[in-house]
Amino acid sequence: MIPISLPLGQAQSWQAQLRDAITEPAVLFRRLGLDPAELPASLAASRDFALRVPEAYLSRIEPGNWADPLLRQVLPLGLELTSPDGYSDDPLAEADANPAPGLIHKYHGRVLLIVSGACAINCRYCFRRAFPYEANNPGRRDWQRALAYIAGDASISEVILSGGDPLAAPDRQLEWLVTALAAIPHVQRLRVHTRLPVVIPDRIDDSCLAWLTGSRLQPVMVLHINHPRELDAQVGEACRRLRDAGVPLLNQAVLLAEVNDNSETLITLSEALFAHGVLPYYLHLLDRVRGAAHFEVSEQRAVALMAQLRARLPGYLMPRLVREEPLAPAKTPIPG
Repeated sequence: MIPISLPLGQAQSWQAQLRDAITEPAVLFRRLGLDPAELPASLAASRDFALRVPEAYLSRIEPGNWADPLLRQVLPLGLELTSPDGYSDDPLAEADANPAPGLIHKYHGRVLLIVSGACAINCRYCFRRAFPYEANNPGRRDWQRALAYIAGDASISEVILSGGDPLAAPDRQLEWLVTALAAIPHVQRLRVHTRLPVVIPDRIDDSCLAWLTGSRLQPVMVLHINHPRELDAQVGEACRRLRDAGVPLLNQAVLLAEVNDNSETLITLSEALFAHGVLPYYLHLLDRVRGAAHFEVSEQRAVALMAQLRARLPGYLMPRLVREEPLAPAKTPIPG
């Protein structure tokens, strides 16, 4: 991809930034000055799970630094082609909780809608890297099955928009879906799980805020930020716009080897999040998806890290350490 040159002061739309994300490893290597000897392995891994990095995120990666924690989250590696025992394409058994196209129902009182199979960035540890999006990509008519399922279960008080990334969908589609959900009396809350405000902060525009806050549903947004360097001024502005619109912000991170598996990074992350009005929520142990074994941090080390955080942080800045277990009724807290 050749970077687009724009007139001074003219910014690309979020849609253009999404469209023009880097998808070729050779381009990423050239832009960041990475050792070309490693390119063949990166190409092989990207054929299994595609590379995708938007320019706004690329700008935060240190050129020439193979160990950059942001780069490690997005760079395809030959290690992904190994498959140790215990790793699978569906580590959370979501196929067993998929009663209608686009809908996952694992926990009491809430359901998850796969609004879009697209992402602005392909995180190499993603537990849905092999998810069958083609079978969970309903058109408007097919969404009626999911909406009927929600309407038929009065215990469902919260709907989570997920993906892929739900904010990769057009605002017109999201507005239609939220309007339909708001018409179901027992649905009270709208939760949005997204990485787009982090990787393309321009996504949080007036049109997005209109559907997010324009219904009777109480909105909450859960961001996905793993490292404090992901929080730059533009991400801070996106968070401010959301807060000013009355949207509570939470963060869930994944504990990743050689990305954030040290106490100083996690402490700085919690403090940086709170400075931007985002409350640390979950710190997940890795979901054992095929291709991500090199990211795993042992539970023993995770517990030790949490002890170090407790000694330095107030309780409200402590994320909850959890593991997600297939078919469990809730996230599993990790004691210690």
